Amino acid sequence: MKTKIKTNAQGRKTVLNTCTEPCAIERGMRLIGGKWTGSIIYHLKDEPVRFNDLCRMLGGASRKMIDQRLKELENNGMVLRSVIDTRPIAVTYSLTEFGRSALDILEQLRVWSESHSDN
Repeated sequence: MKTKIKTNAQGRKTVLNTCTEPCAIERGMRLIGGKWTGSIIYHLKDEPVRFNDLCRMLGGASRKMIDQRLKELENNGMVLRSVIDTRPIAVTYSLTEFGRSALDILEQLRVWSESHSDN
């Protein structure tokens, strides 16, 4: 953490503590906080899913958005991409152990969100 002193127009001094590195919450949100990322992880929880099936499950997301998020998840080691060697060639996605470790957090978020749905 870096401490910085800022002086406003009236001459009042304020001490600012800024993180020079992302904190643990920020790092976690970068992994699973992107739009549609949590939903993608959730839909991969039981078994590998083909790309087209995943697009149908996430009706409100564009194919481009889903592809983008899957690439991010794959680059972060949370999702495994497998090419099925059949005609027509298909691609499936499944969670790695690291990706599976996010399921408890997402389940807690789901419960919390449902319990506060009146707000």
